[in-house]
Amino acid sequence: MASSSGKADDVESSDGKTSVFEYRGLQDIQKEIQETYIADDRPWVIGYSGGKDSTTVLQLIWYAVKDLPDEKQTNPIYVISSDTLVETPKIVNHITSTLENINEYAEKEDLPFEAQKVYPDVSDSFWVNLLGRGYPAPNQNFRWCTDRLKIDPADQFIRDKVSDHGEVIVVLGARKAESATREQVMNLHSIEGSNLSRHSKFASAYVYTPIEDWLVDDVWTYLLQNECPWGKNNRDLAALYQEADDECPMVIDTNTPSCGNSRFGCWTCTVVSEDKAMENMVDGGEDWMKPLLDYRNLLKETQDPDKKPMYREMKGRKHGYIREKNNGGTGVIPRAYKLEFRKHLLRKLLETQKQVNELRGDEMDYLELIQEEELREIRRLWRQEEADWEDSVPRIYNEVMDDELEWTKDDLGTFTEEEAAVLEDVCEAHDIPPKLIKRLLDTELQHHGMKRRAAIYDKIDKIFREDWRSIQEVAAEIDGEEPERWEYDLEYEDLA
Repeated sequence: MASSSGKADDVESSDGKTSVFEYRGLQDIQKEIQETYIADDRPWVIGYSGGKDSTTVLQLIWYAVKDLPDEKQTNPIYVISSDTLVETPKIVNHITSTLENINEYAEKEDLPFEAQKVYPDVSDSFWVNLLGRGYPAPNQNFRWCTDRLKIDPADQFIRDKVSDHGEVIVVLGARKAESATREQVMNLHSIEGSNLSRHSKFASAYVYTPIEDWLVDDVWTYLLQNECPWGKNNRDLAALYQEADDECPMVIDTNTPSCGNSRFGCWTCTVVSEDKAMENMVDGGEDWMKPLLDYRNLLKETQDPDKKPMYREMKGRKHGYIREKNNGGTGVIPRAYKLEFRKHLLRKLLETQKQVNELRGDEMDYLELIQEEELREIRRLWRQEEADWEDSVPRIYNEVMDDELEWTKDDLGTFTEEEAAVLEDVCEAHDIPPKLIKRLLDTELQHHGMKRRAAIYDKIDKIFREDWRSIQEVAAEIDGEEPERWEYDLEYEDLA
């Protein structure tokens, strides 16, 4: 096979499919990239996950653009990587150092590449949704994480560039050989006679997939026979794949499979039954990851149908209604995690952070599993939505970390743990749910001093419309329910 570098020759076919190098040379592929790049003035946005496919695409484009005359290297090339804030720590380090190298080498060689991470909004982060709002650990049927953590941040970046430039070309390392679904989606959006495809969401964005016909063997052959142009060693990348075959691609739609079982996914992923990649790393001597695996398995355990009522509320978070199962089963549908369980999860997470940092090697940076901004947002949600008069987040943080953060203090004052105790006694004497009174008082406090108070009546009405029956009253009225199943009587020490 002819190639610009004289490498990547004599590639074998894989799984009965034909290697791209049997009918195309590397020089031909790079020429196609150059022609696509100089065809117009639209900027490129390369989705970089740190895995083999996106590394291959980025490396191909780097060499192709570098070989162009200086006056034709004019279109900006943005390299973006989604950091979900719960990425496997080893991969975070790999991606962070790679992006730094890309920027350093691009500046040194005067190439139009600019690399950066994109992050989810704090209000949409994994911990704010799971601990703050009580979203149960994601599974195949309720995979709430993908949009919020991966797709939305990348989409926002694309929208910003469309706003700046009119149109953009999104470059991905997607390959048809990944799966039949992937091939079907890629064919669905293709444009006849063009290297580009339509973006599935944005009319002003197009998608370019330079390695769409490559097999996995083609990718590794290319990477191992062509030097990384930004100072990394592709053999180190290959080493990351040992004991784990899958990777986590740049996700632009929900058709992309879960990244669980991958070293390039989230360490909290519960969409898969077992995280074999993390188990293999622990078995291989990465002892500092054992607390992470234990925490992930704790979240997975909450998906056990028999245990869901213990961990989760009867009422829905949004409207406060109780819904019966209507899919052939009997009983109440479990909803968001209970606040008491979330407090235990937060304490466990902070203790996990301490354990990981005690076990990590000196060559590793301090690992912060949850950001300060996330803790503040969780505190706000617990105070405003869960009537957390104990102000549990600062207390738990102080008890576990033996440290204080700068917490915002409300000028109007707030109700306290002592007042909650008095209210509990009063409500018990009058057979009224304490949380109902707390929510009403909190609502009044939040509207104190406002000139227009019309909205408070709607909020009070919404609170009264919620289902305030006790667990015993609900269980007595619904077939298949036993109130004991819904009692959260776990001590923190009993958590797995």
